[in-house]
Amino acid sequence: MQRIANLLVIKNGQVLLLKKPRRDWYVAPGGKMEPGESIFEAAVREFTEETNATPIGTHLKGVYTMMIQEQGKTVNEWMMYTFAANDLTGDLFKETPEGILEWHPVEALATLPMAEGDRTNLQFVANQQGVQYGTFYYTPEFQLIKENIQSSIEEVNHPNE
Repeated sequence: MQRIANLLVIKNGQVLLLKKPRRDWYVAPGGKMEPGESIFEAAVREFTEETNATPIGTHLKGVYTMMIQEQGKTVNEWMMYTFAANDLTGDLFKETPEGILEWHPVEALATLPMAEGDRTNLQFVANQQGVQYGTFYYTPEFQLIKENIQSSIEEVNHPNE
């Protein structure tokens, strides 16, 4: 099963997205994990390779199963681990073979062209506390069939209160 890690930087009400040339869809920078690599290492490495920058304040925000189905049968499945960061260092590439890097207002996640599962994922990352979990079911053309989403928020106990 393929494993993917991606990372969304959210800074000053803006998100850094990569516009992919194949469909002109927006994604968070990321890509395939390498053997033996942790999900954290993969997210930071892929982000740095695609942006020329290093994320700051990186933390896990989502764990997802992606199912591609055709005529009711699963034809592909992979896992995606989504991280967020609140800043970055370095000079961003303007354009790479992976696509064009652009800053957008967080609110644009509701309307920019992207896979609908990515929209659910990235809006949660940018706007909600906690960690989201889910399964997205797509056609081979990446039309969303259905999604099954859960989330958790860590409660902090303060013993001196």
